[in-house]
Amino acid sequence: MGIRQLLCRSREFKKTLETSRPRLYRIAYAWTHNAALADDLVQETLAKAWQKHDQLRDPRAEEAWLFSIMTNCFRDHHRREHEAEDIDEMDIPCDHCLETEHLRSELVGRVRAAIAKLPPGQRQVVTLVDLEGFSYNEVSSILGIPGGTVMSRLCRARAALKTLLLPDMAAHGQAPRMRRIK
Repeated sequence: MGIRQLLCRSREFKKTLETSRPRLYRIAYAWTHNAALADDLVQETLAKAWQKHDQLRDPRAEEAWLFSIMTNCFRDHHRREHEAEDIDEMDIPCDHCLETEHLRSELVGRVRAAIAKLPPGQRQVVTLVDLEGFSYNEVSSILGIPGGTVMSRLCRARAALKTLLLPDMAAHGQAPRMRRIK
């Protein structure tokens, strides 16, 4: 491969990293519930991906490869830190009114709190499948676990979320409506 091709490939990969950053951050934040830690995980992921981008065999698998790197960075951090992270409230802009914004913020906070109560493996699977829309096979590849494990963790996570959220929603006078949110 010539220098020109390497430079072109490097520029394309740099663009891929730039466009993947927001999605990586969303998942890192969902896993950690800490903005600074999520940003650190994304930075570490992007740095490792840049250093090892010549090891990527299939360019079509770049996104799954990036999430696999981030999974490993998260595992490394989790091994180093055995304490639970606090949940930060997220400011959600509302197009309608302050009341709607407040209700949405409360709901997001309750969902985040429920997801935070899940074991890390279930939390990872539910965020990748239900929030980011990855297929079971992609999640299996990203996390390095069998497809059956993905399905069982997802089933247990959804059941736990239902148990955690439905009574809470009824207590707040909201109709229990479960749906996938992108």
